[in-house]
Amino acid sequence: MIILLSNDDGIQSEGLTALDDALRSVADVYTVAPDRAQSSMSHALTLHRPLRVNELGPRRLSVDGTPVDCVKLALTGLLPVRPDLVISGINKGPNLGDDIIYSGTVSAAIEGALLGLPAIAMSLVTFKDFDFRASADFIMHLLGQIRQREIPPKTLLNVNVPPIPKGEIKGWRLTRMGKRHYSENIVERVDPRGGKYYWIGGDDLGFAQDDGTDGVAVQEGYVSVTPLQVDLTNFELLQNGQFPNFAWP
Repeated sequence: MIILLSNDDGIQSEGLTALDDALRSVADVYTVAPDRAQSSMSHALTLHRPLRVNELGPRRLSVDGTPVDCVKLALTGLLPVRPDLVISGINKGPNLGDDIIYSGTVSAAIEGALLGLPAIAMSLVTFKDFDFRASADFIMHLLGQIRQREIPPKTLLNVNVPPIPKGEIKGWRLTRMGKRHYSENIVERVDPRGGKYYWIGGDDLGFAQDDGTDGVAVQEGYVSVTPLQVDLTNFELLQNGQFPNFAWP
């Protein structure tokens, strides 16, 4: 098996290294990742300037661009072979519910799915005291399942691992996206020249306690695996006749 690794925390991230170390025993691994942290870049592509690629070691490349830049470059000519699977992570912090809209980690996996490959995004649900051992162990078991049951086309798996020792994890659940709550604060300040500037941010206020969602699964001590599709069409609205055809012009 040939696997492409990427992330949004940058090529020096310990989470990426942990994933690389685990997978090299079972696959040929190529790593193409941003040269610096690119969190919350979503599906941004760099179109206004050229991209530069640096070889840091065998099959290990850094790109001065976004996570999506990395995957697109890798799959459209940068690599000498076509991978069988794209894995993005292990991210430092959750990608639960609404987070996935903004996530560079998830978007790297989405780009893999858009380009015709099965893909996985993986995150450790904590911002401190990182221990990636349980996450790396779970991905190895998940690979075994993928070999038996292929990921459908244009689909990716969004994996979130609770920040507890492997022995305390209760198992894993197939989940749906939940709803995250943030305070949505915008901080306005003034620079020394009198110009206004803004910080976008917001305190994490938790998530809706809805059964079957990713946030609840992680809260209860399970690894959450959410299947996502790249087709954003609301088929229910398309088919229920709520907006019937009308004459125009």
